[in-house]
Amino acid sequence: MLRLSKKADYALMAMAHLALKPGSASAREIAEKYEIPTELMAKVLQRLARHGLLTSQQGARGGYTLARTATGISVADVIQAIDGPVSVTACSTHGDRCGQFAKCNVRDPLWRISDIIVSALSKTMVSELANDVPAAVERAPIQIAAAPVRA
Repeated sequence: MLRLSKKADYALMAMAHLALKPGSASAREIAEKYEIPTELMAKVLQRLARHGLLTSQQGARGGYTLARTATGISVADVIQAIDGPVSVTACSTHGDRCGQFAKCNVRDPLWRISDIIVSALSKTMVSELANDVPAAVERAPIQIAAAPVRA
């Protein structure tokens, strides 16, 4: 199953929060808003700052701000800063160290799928996450037509 790590999830939440907030926000402020342990949020924010996605300011008026505009930071940037390269299979990052590498009949299709996922994450910007309307408000229910009954 493809799944984001909790740290990546928290990082995206923090980035969306900062995209909407004028000025800076502290790790404590973000952690309390989303009920995330403050120490964990602080570590996530520090990692994002080390990767150049956030800037940090020390002091009483300090906190974190986006290093670039929210339209210039992709979801892939955030995930890769926290978890490293996005991959679907072990051979995506470890190459021919897999014992099945030479004989694998799904390696290339899975690499193509991985490329599609990375491309989608790279095209989705933090600004889109921040400005997304909740699904219940934005999307109408899907209507499924009943199949005709054959006699």
